[in-house]
Amino acid sequence: MKKIIVFLSIICASGLTMFSIYNTIVDAQSWGSDIPASIQSARDYFQHVDPRRFYVIVGPVNEILIVLAIIFFWTDAVSLRVYFAISFLMYTAIVVLTLAYFVHRDLILFTWSIPDHVDQIRGAVAEWSHMNWLRSLLGFIGVLFSFKALDTYYAIGNRTTLT
Repeated sequence: MKKIIVFLSIICASGLTMFSIYNTIVDAQSWGSDIPASIQSARDYFQHVDPRRFYVIVGPVNEILIVLAIIFFWTDAVSLRVYFAISFLMYTAIVVLTLAYFVHRDLILFTWSIPDHVDQIRGAVAEWSHMNWLRSLLGFIGVLFSFKALDTYYAIGNRTTLT
């Protein structure tokens, strides 16, 4: 059960990270390609489906899974707790960054009047794109530390079965 929790967390975190990279490479490029028409196209598309919903569903699941991993592996090696804790901190930093930085830019991009705020929208697209690389990097670091914890767990298990 312990390993299943870690694998599920890695799957969720990897999905979130890849989706974040996709948003930077594809979505943000599309939003900024021909402002104001491109922003209006994105708004029209988001009337029917909002990709942020993915983050709202999968993000908290990932946070819960990594906390469960910390709890389930608590009695194992201290290094496991440290690796999982670093992953948790990276995923929590993503949530904080999203709330503190990205929500405001999303509001500018998708709710402010386009004709009255073209310059602010252009700026928000550029800021969003640059900072989303940081958000993706935090996710990548979190995934790497989860993998390191899993690798350490297997290494510890192999040492005890060999002796």
